[in-house]
Amino acid sequence: MDKTNTELVLIRISGLDRPGLTASITDILSGYDVDIMDIGQADIHSTLSLGILFKCSEQDSGNIMKNLLFKASELGINIRFYPISREEYEEWVSMQGKNRYILTLLGRKLTAQQIAGATKILANQGLNIDAIRRLTGRVPLDEQKARVRACIEFSVRGTPRNIDELQGELMRLSSTLEMDFSFQKDTMYRRMRRLICFDMDSTLIETEVIDELAKRAGVGEQVQEITERAMRGEIDFRESFKERVALLKGLDESVMKDIAENLPITEGVERLMYVLKRYGYKIAILSGGFTYFGNYLKECFGIDYVYANNLEIVDGKLTGRYVGDIVDGKRKAELLQLIAQVENVDIAQTIAVGDGANDLPMLSVAGLGIAFHAKPKVKANAKQSINTIGLDGVLYFLGFKDSYLDERGNS
Repeated sequence: MDKTNTELVLIRISGLDRPGLTASITDILSGYDVDIMDIGQADIHSTLSLGILFKCSEQDSGNIMKNLLFKASELGINIRFYPISREEYEEWVSMQGKNRYILTLLGRKLTAQQIAGATKILANQGLNIDAIRRLTGRVPLDEQKARVRACIEFSVRGTPRNIDELQGELMRLSSTLEMDFSFQKDTMYRRMRRLICFDMDSTLIETEVIDELAKRAGVGEQVQEITERAMRGEIDFRESFKERVALLKGLDESVMKDIAENLPITEGVERLMYVLKRYGYKIAILSGGFTYFGNYLKECFGIDYVYANNLEIVDGKLTGRYVGDIVDGKRKAELLQLIAQVENVDIAQTIAVGDGANDLPMLSVAGLGIAFHAKPKVKANAKQSINTIGLDGVLYFLGFKDSYLDERGNS
């Protein structure tokens, strides 16, 4: 094809989708010496939107457009033609080198107000939306149904004017409009996460086990008050841990078994674990809680690693002491890095999920740190957070789409 006698034409097609429609259009183009420069298609409730940018010779362009118009009329679809100048095309090509990001919006439902607010933030930062896709299944009309989830993902291009400002604005918006968000650079690492580390108490389970033990020991209020102050970051975790364990002295070991068998599992954990295991993720519990309960969850969900604290037991009774090193915030971050090395996983391919101040070090070290129903200090310092739905919301931050999953993965 003579480059000096070529044209660039963008066609946009819309209408009721049906099998073979795209084949009919491209079959016409195949009858000429046409190069496809770009192509994209989306389908929303059986309504097709198809765009094709092609290069053809000047002498063929008229016949191509005529044949396409006839075919469009035959198929009952709309078609529009837009000539593209070489300057416009080169400008578009130059955009390819710009940074790409993924903004994920997540909630029980998504509203026009939420989407308008988020997209306005993107626009004010000079970012352009390339594509939008829905990750969750069809949202039922009955909003009262249990475990309803709604998630959309924006692929955006450009360089934010101030990424910290962007994160802060998204955080404020999410708090105001009851939604969750994740803003990540779109790299190969984002698409190839391999290790995920969870806090246990108030993350995988909806309680703090030490509080449950304390209730059985008759010191519930004292221990809960210390726990809350530690999770808010008001007191040192190590000191709070020693104080709380000491109050458990004399508790019968059998109580631990009873508590383990009745742990309140967080919404979405079963689904999340099933999908992660099915797709080859390594899973770890890094907890400031206790190994006994971590090992119970390990058996339930096939978790690969458990690092937590060991209570000393003598003659079937808790002594009020612990054995070994305390797993505090600093240790959690170290363990995440250690497991990544053992599994030969780049730190950028790791994920950490937690709720308390002692989780912040591992959230900041991981390639993707997610605050889950977290304390205010943790939410303020985490780049991603989930507050409106269950723990399986993590799947959408990883780019999973409901339609890719089997029935059990969608339950």
